[in-house]
Amino acid sequence: MLIGYARVSKNDGTQSLDLQKAALSEAGVKSDDIYENLESGKNDDRPGLNAALKAIRNGDTLVVWKIDRLGRSLSHLVATIQNLNFKGVQLRILTGQGAALDTTTASGKFIFGIFAALAEFERELIIERTKAGLNAARARGRSDGAPFNDDRGKNKACNGCHGKTGN
Repeated sequence: MLIGYARVSKNDGTQSLDLQKAALSEAGVKSDDIYENLESGKNDDRPGLNAALKAIRNGDTLVVWKIDRLGRSLSHLVATIQNLNFKGVQLRILTGQGAALDTTTASGKFIFGIFAALAEFERELIIERTKAGLNAARARGRSDGAPFNDDRGKNKACNGCHGKTGN
């Protein structure tokens, strides 16, 4: 039996599961067997993934669109793959780095470890860029993209903000 898992990082409507669900369906996963989450892959405790892992049985195959949809933490990905192997479950990655990954072989396990490390590295780079952007915004007098307010409730000028004072 094929069990699918789809995930997007945001729950605000800016991202859609449609592409992933279509790819999973094309791969033969029935729509009732697709589990999903609308949250970051950094969270190990995801209800959709937990439900997929509960539903999967010996001889089944877990199908995901890309490896980074399964998770961004190397330790979580490794624990998940070990859990799948213990249950006698295959893992199939449909696209991107890691496509055609067969975790039942020594080389497949090795390649999985490399891709998992790359997914975690990418996530760390995103965090670094986000922090740098927020620090740069704060240095210009902004807090999370919005101008700081002074005691009188008027916006302070944000250095380089087109010369506007926000009054």
